[in-house]
Amino acid sequence: MDETAFRQKLAEAIERPCTFGKSVLTRCVGCERSDRVQIAEREVVTCQNAASLSRCTELHVHLRHSFAFALGKVHDDDVLSHAQEMRVQCGGLKGLQYVLNDNAEVANVDALLESAIRNWSDLAEIPYSEVVHAAALCYKGRHS
Repeated sequence: MDETAFRQKLAEAIERPCTFGKSVLTRCVGCERSDRVQIAEREVVTCQNAASLSRCTELHVHLRHSFAFALGKVHDDDVLSHAQEMRVQCGGLKGLQYVLNDNAEVANVDALLESAIRNWSDLAEIPYSEVVHAAALCYKGRHS
């Protein structure tokens, strides 16, 4: 199946694709709201809850913006390579967990976001510069 056909099939079949699906698939993080689904011999991650997906999407927007300089991007809507997206997803979530709890293990993304909202009352209030700094300490990516 070519990539265009796969993307079309994916859009038809998946109602709520997980915002942090890459990090869930690599087991960098876990989430109790995620489901793994097989489509065209590929595995994708979906979200079981619309409100959780909305929060994750909002957090991802903030992380992309905050990581733009660290990734050498002029605009935070530039296309990211897989490795850069993994830095945003895995590094961002692990960095947020570290800023909140001095521990970088993320067993449940949904619970992490709930904790962040309890702590700062709004995702926009998270100290993202601290999260980006912590991400550099907590996530190194794949080494060859």
